[in-house]
Amino acid sequence: MAVAEPVTAVVPAAPPGRRGLLRSPAVVLPGGLLALITAACFVGPVVLPLPPPVGGSVLSSYLPALSPGHLLGTDPNGNDILSRVLHGGRSSLIVAVSVNLLGLLVGGTLGAVSGFLGGIVDTVIMRVLDVLIAFPSLVLTLAVAQSLGPSRTNTVLALAFFSVPAFARIARAATLRLREQPFMAAADLCGTPGHRTLLRHVAPNIAPQLITFGMLGMGIVMVIEGALSFLGLGIPPPAPSWGNMIAQGQQSLSATPMLVVWPCLVLFVTVLTFNLLGETLRARWSGR
Repeated sequence: MAVAEPVTAVVPAAPPGRRGLLRSPAVVLPGGLLALITAACFVGPVVLPLPPPVGGSVLSSYLPALSPGHLLGTDPNGNDILSRVLHGGRSSLIVAVSVNLLGLLVGGTLGAVSGFLGGIVDTVIMRVLDVLIAFPSLVLTLAVAQSLGPSRTNTVLALAFFSVPAFARIARAATLRLREQPFMAAADLCGTPGHRTLLRHVAPNIAPQLITFGMLGMGIVMVIEGALSFLGLGIPPPAPSWGNMIAQGQQSLSATPMLVVWPCLVLFVTVLTFNLLGETLRARWSGR
């Protein structure tokens, strides 16, 4: 009598969880580099024996790299280049995080409320945002920055006009898709208040898309902030930012090109890491 072989059920492999995502080279490499850049900008000036980023002596101007006490040399005003690069990165990162956090909170809230309530509320909110989107983003940002004046706070507010409508449209589209899900209908039938549904059901489900867009937007905001500072509408000198360092360095580009190379290099690497992380998260959360 033949004995039947046991049948082994084939279970499809589950997608990698949080630990698998954190161990992925696509996350570890750019994430580690980004963590290193952030630590260098925020912790480096505190623990390293670096001179202040401003207030240098003109007697120490144009020192070459590897000079005593000045690893990357000095600028025309005698300020240490390494110190200014690190402090400038701190300013650029603060602006990028603040702009995207403001866009996520304000735009995400407007978009979620618009998509959840619908009707006249949705119409009013989206028509106002459509007016902002109708203007060329960079032109609108330049106009707001020019009217407010150059400062870090005004730079954040000017760039928020660029980010809030985009976050709102993404949040609204995601909320409209959620409204068709059975758990939303169940929450409505149970008499769950609207604000509780938004906080407990809508917000957690649209957060991954907003965070992914914010990660991709970090690089865009840093580039635009650099452009504003380059044009004199961002963070004003002598406070360093990567944008105004590039603007100041181009005045003596032929004689000392490294004044431009260093801030351009760290800006490029930082924007690249944000884009790689954002693309990885987008692919992960979109189920690809």
